[in-house]
Amino acid sequence: MSLIQIVCAVMVPLLWGYQFVVIKVGIVEFPPLFFLGLRFLAMALLLVPFVKKPARQELSPVAAISVFLGGLNFGLFYVGLGLGSGSISAVAYQLATPFTILLAWPLLAERPSLITSSGVLLAFLGVVVLAAGPGLSANAIPILLVVGAALAFAVANVLTKRHGPFDPLMLTGWSSLFTVPQVMLMSFVLEDGQLTSLVTADERGWLALAYTVFIGGIVGFGLWFWLIARCTMGRVAPFGLLLPVFALISSVLFLDEHITPTLIVGALLAISGVAITQVRSSALPNRT
Repeated sequence: MSLIQIVCAVMVPLLWGYQFVVIKVGIVEFPPLFFLGLRFLAMALLLVPFVKKPARQELSPVAAISVFLGGLNFGLFYVGLGLGSGSISAVAYQLATPFTILLAWPLLAERPSLITSSGVLLAFLGVVVLAAGPGLSANAIPILLVVGAALAFAVANVLTKRHGPFDPLMLTGWSSLFTVPQVMLMSFVLEDGQLTSLVTADERGWLALAYTVFIGGIVGFGLWFWLIARCTMGRVAPFGLLLPVFALISSVLFLDEHITPTLIVGALLAISGVAITQVRSSALPNRT
């Protein structure tokens, strides 16, 4: 990976990590799935009029990606985050990285090298250390929902790589458009108070929505899709293991949580593991 690709690959989990705190604020003001639907509706309205329409052969893959990335990934994640804590959700969601690498092996013929596998294991050990820290909930239902979201995100990553490359903004805009009816239908079946929340939500709720639309959504996924189009999943996916580090740092800064030795050790292990995945073996082909 080039230096600019590495910088972008670090920026994505940074933006998404801080989004954990933002989403927790947003789903206090809005029903979780309705909040998610508003997010994708806003992204579609902002992007679809200004990006090219998917080619005929791209429509089916984009629709499939929207199901796994939008409806399943974010639907399960927002509900799980609403029921549980931001910290435990950030930790559980990191299963997306090994899921992605494992799925890329049979579906993309991207067999992970020993170095990459070692880096993933070390980084995941850091995630386990974070999960063992004090104050994390052991409630199984939110964890299982977020693990399901991680698996759906891994499938979306592999589909994006297999059927791409896509224009990042086109894929973001049109997959958002396809996601809106999926999420809104789930919201009106499973939730209530949607219209009331539009009237009663305060500025914190609307600012949270704006962050998820512009920063976490358009910028974050634009960079992520750009990276997937140019790098192997074995190179890109491990950077996702930095997400709980940034999520917990944001909790310290904005939710008055305290830095602990567990946080420091877990963060160092995760960062070291991601760094190891970027080390090339001279015996391996150059596959950036």
